[in-house]
Amino acid sequence: MARRHRTLPRSRVIAAVVVTVVVLVAAVGAYGTFVLMRTPNDPVKKADAVVVLGGEHDGREDFGVKLATKLHASTVVLSNPYGPKDKVMKRLCDTTQGDVRVICEKPEPSTTRGEAMFTDRLAGEHHWRRIVVISWRYHLIRARFIFDQCAAGSGASFAFVAVPRRYPQTVAQFSYIFAYQVGGTLKALIQGECGR
Repeated sequence: MARRHRTLPRSRVIAAVVVTVVVLVAAVGAYGTFVLMRTPNDPVKKADAVVVLGGEHDGREDFGVKLATKLHASTVVLSNPYGPKDKVMKRLCDTTQGDVRVICEKPEPSTTRGEAMFTDRLAGEHHWRRIVVISWRYHLIRARFIFDQCAAGSGASFAFVAVPRRYPQTVAQFSYIFAYQVGGTLKALIQGECGR
């Protein structure tokens, strides 16, 4: 006698899917809140250079110049994937702000990996030993991982500091940010060290 397979009622399947989605969204929110959004700044007292990673023009460029002045760094490097018409870059690139020289560098590729690669090259050329890297708070973990892979050749040490700002995002926006950061970290893991 053949056994009859029992199938779950459609309403139970839908309820299970909904519960799974709700649990995943809650887990993402909790992880993001307690890990990505609370990643501490590295302690730093002095630097040879400050590198500002690309992203939103959220004050990061001016913050980088102010921090460089405070840390007695001679140079700020601004990642410049924006193009020649960008007003913020036009104002700051290839200038001197007080005692700080500002240079702009286009990352190739136009990613955190490209930024780590140009930082490694510039550190070797200018003999920088202590470099502060500025980005969004939720990007610090992934940036640190990529810089460990791609900017170790110069022998410089890196400290990571978040742009001082609030992040008022909806659950959907934060879920996207979280997924993007996790995806970017997995991509970096698959790519491996630069130059390999």
